[in-house]
Amino acid sequence: MEYVAFGKTNVMVSRIGFGGAPAGLRNYLGPYNPDLPENNNHIIAAIDAALEAGINYFDTAPGYGNGKSEALMGYALKGSRNAVFLASKAKICHPDDLRRSLEQSLQRLQTDRLDFFQLHGTSYKDQDVQQVLHGGILEQMLQFKAEGLVRFIGFTSEDTNRAVYDFIQCGQFDIMQICYNVLMQHPYDPNRPFGSILEAEKAGLGIAVMRAFTSGVFQRWMAMVHPENHFDYTEALIQFVLSNPHVDVALIGMRNAEEVRKNAAICDHLSGRVDIRQMFTYY
Repeated sequence: MEYVAFGKTNVMVSRIGFGGAPAGLRNYLGPYNPDLPENNNHIIAAIDAALEAGINYFDTAPGYGNGKSEALMGYALKGSRNAVFLASKAKICHPDDLRRSLEQSLQRLQTDRLDFFQLHGTSYKDQDVQQVLHGGILEQMLQFKAEGLVRFIGFTSEDTNRAVYDFIQCGQFDIMQICYNVLMQHPYDPNRPFGSILEAEKAGLGIAVMRAFTSGVFQRWMAMVHPENHFDYTEALIQFVLSNPHVDVALIGMRNAEEVRKNAAICDHLSGRVDIRQMFTYY
């Protein structure tokens, strides 16, 4: 497994991380019931396979099935806690509620600390930025660090609007998790160059990206324009993301051991990387 220093944290993390959303969300990216014991067993087996493959970054959130993903991950990782880097999140809320959310996450994850604690966002509004930076949320997150409840703090976003740049430039966050893939390239334009990924890199943030598989959009597009095409684009989609020189970790949701082993092998296939900057040279 390939590892990289995760921004200014200097933590060595695997280039692919285990994304916990599919473990807890009902019918996420296909039919799935997180309450069925057999499905829970598949998730636990997937986590075991991830550990065997050398994956050490595990990402979850209380919003993934009302704590279901956290509980499963906590159970599966209990014996390996010191060997992994565990990330969870909380929605924007009152600072006191933020503490309660963290305490509940720690309980479900069966641990006394998180390595990475992030604000769980889709698209932040201006009032969200004010609430975070000046309404006590960031101050509370820094207090969690001071108390040893979390090692590093960050934020996640599906968007790359002004709020993302405000969070990067405040100088207090250690990690950014952003949506980036072959279709959704808004965080990184190598030609200009421009984008939140570049700004996060300049600020020394660890950069994790989500939705490497485009949440199925690319595959559905291919099926629409070429129904007879049954090519498996999995490797191409992963390698595109990992080829970005500023991306530290690609978070991938996986529900069974076979998927884990397949994706880990793709990560190990270093000759599959491309020079994205050269690919986007127009003249």
